[in-house]
Amino acid sequence: MAPRGGTPTDPVSLPDALRPSGSLLANLSDELRRYPPFDEMEAAHVAAFVAASRQAYYAPGEPVVDPQDGPVRELFFIRRGAVTGKRGLSEVSGGAFQYEAGDLFPISAVLAQRAPTTLYHATEDTFVLVIGAEDMRALAAQSPPFGDFLNRRILKFLELSRAALQVAYSSQALAEQSLETPLSELGHKAPVSCAPHTPLREVLGQMHERRIGSMLVVDSAGAPLGILTRSDVLGRVVLPGVPLDAPVSSVMVRPVHSLPHDASAQDAALAMSTHGIRHVPITRAGRLAGIVSERDLFALQRLSLKQVSSSIRNATGVDTLRVVAHDIRRFARTLLGQGVQARQLTALISHLNDVLGARLIELLAQRHGIALADCCWLALGSEGRGEQTIATDQDNALIRPDGSEAAPYLAFAREVNQALDDCGYPLCKGGVMASNPELCLTLTQWRERFANWIEHGSPRDLLNASIFFDFRPLAGHEALARALRDEVLAHARTTPRFLKQLALNGLGRTVPLNWLGNIDTEAVEGHDTLDLKLQGTAIFVDVARLYALAHGVPATNTRERLEAVGPLLGVPAHEAQAWVGGFDYLQLLRLHAQLDGTTVGDNPNRIAVDTLNDIDRRILKETLRVLRALQQRLTLDYDR
Repeated sequence: MAPRGGTPTDPVSLPDALRPSGSLLANLSDELRRYPPFDEMEAAHVAAFVAASRQAYYAPGEPVVDPQDGPVRELFFIRRGAVTGKRGLSEVSGGAFQYEAGDLFPISAVLAQRAPTTLYHATEDTFVLVIGAEDMRALAAQSPPFGDFLNRRILKFLELSRAALQVAYSSQALAEQSLETPLSELGHKAPVSCAPHTPLREVLGQMHERRIGSMLVVDSAGAPLGILTRSDVLGRVVLPGVPLDAPVSSVMVRPVHSLPHDASAQDAALAMSTHGIRHVPITRAGRLAGIVSERDLFALQRLSLKQVSSSIRNATGVDTLRVVAHDIRRFARTLLGQGVQARQLTALISHLNDVLGARLIELLAQRHGIALADCCWLALGSEGRGEQTIATDQDNALIRPDGSEAAPYLAFAREVNQALDDCGYPLCKGGVMASNPELCLTLTQWRERFANWIEHGSPRDLLNASIFFDFRPLAGHEALARALRDEVLAHARTTPRFLKQLALNGLGRTVPLNWLGNIDTEAVEGHDTLDLKLQGTAIFVDVARLYALAHGVPATNTRERLEAVGPLLGVPAHEAQAWVGGFDYLQLLRLHAQLDGTTVGDNPNRIAVDTLNDIDRRILKETLRVLRALQQRLTLDYDR
């Protein structure tokens, strides 16, 4: 291994006298294996990295990598010390980024064989291992973990973090299946089916003989038409006295809710919960290919999505719903033990919150004589985006019929808001609730209100945009919300002034990285803390909303918005994936802290950064760096 100032040398060509000692190679290899990706690499490949490297030292303030030197031909691994990058794009937002012990840099520049956009210099006494680009590529070809890490750095960190979280929760997990599993892997039962004209006697005989709980009815092409389950027999055959010679088509349940083979277990779980069913046929190219049951999805000792949602739907009053609402938290903890990703977990939590809210609205609408077919209850904010965590307050509104009196609807809304509060969804401190007369409007009034926000764009209007522009229907006449959504999208997209003001407002939130590139924390209760919502996810949400409005993307979910606008902006796929992965990671950190009760102070989104493990701290910094780059794109697009 050459001293500083030398060049990378093929260790095979060195005379035996100049070869690094075996003990030195072993010590350095052990040191590297404490960090990703070396902790997943074969020992021989780690040793190869060390053998192909040279050691170097940089004094505080000394340049390590300079854009003026042209394309980068070496990859650096920091053993001790720190290196800060500042210049070029990093100056757009006035910040920097710091690499610490265990970090590899500058990966992107080496892979692209280009000059870096940032000047890197040591901020303290820094010792590094330096490997040449050719040796790096050769090792990447031999070691899949190493090559995967170089190409998918932030996504790889996310995988490691999620794996660690799953291990932490595995002892609490009640389920054995992962909701990410494709239905093609779950629907292992050979589908039993019959033609529509098959007599009931034959159908029931087969069900009894084969000990199956359902019979699928298919057409001549093999496409599902309907289903008859054991639970249907009493109500559809026995009690009505249907003769056993009658065709099964006369009593089957239709339409049958099927899913394609490449759908996920989560999709099936949501279908079962939404439609109150226990079996979902699986199709391939429109033909029956299998069937998955509730038991296949959740081998739970106590809870399943269907059980929780059924308990909510069958509740007859607020007292019952208050008890059932606690199951949502327990179910979320179970899913964390499965290793479920943040996007799925928040989607399921939001779904159960939707079910609970819709049931409350249905019960109280009957009590107040409100016809839900004439109005529409809107979910706003995080609920409107389908991104609710455990600690969430209410954000909602109501579209009432044109020409109607407000008083009856306000009385109804007040009781709904109070009931939701009783169930653990606190009243909004800002009054963003349907019981507020300003948020209980006719469709015509809502159209005027959104038009006023878009046309005038005052600071208060921009604040409203962050809440109201993510609306979606929760209960009632959904067409009212769809009509309003179409009009809002068309108006916002054609109003450049509004979009620029929205961008400038969003840029008012600063990514918490200090001038050295370290996480900029706030001391609270003796800890270095960070508000993951205001200083993290909210920035992702603001940027995604703006680009979605600017490009006419109808989605309200932040992940779906980012995925949709990436190609429209001409962003490389890996960069858009990093946006999505970073947002998902921050959501997962929030959920983890809320479920464990490890948030700091009375803020359910403030975490103690100094208590994070090494992987989580690294990926948090990487995520904030990605977020700052996303803000820089927004700056270049709208603040020029």
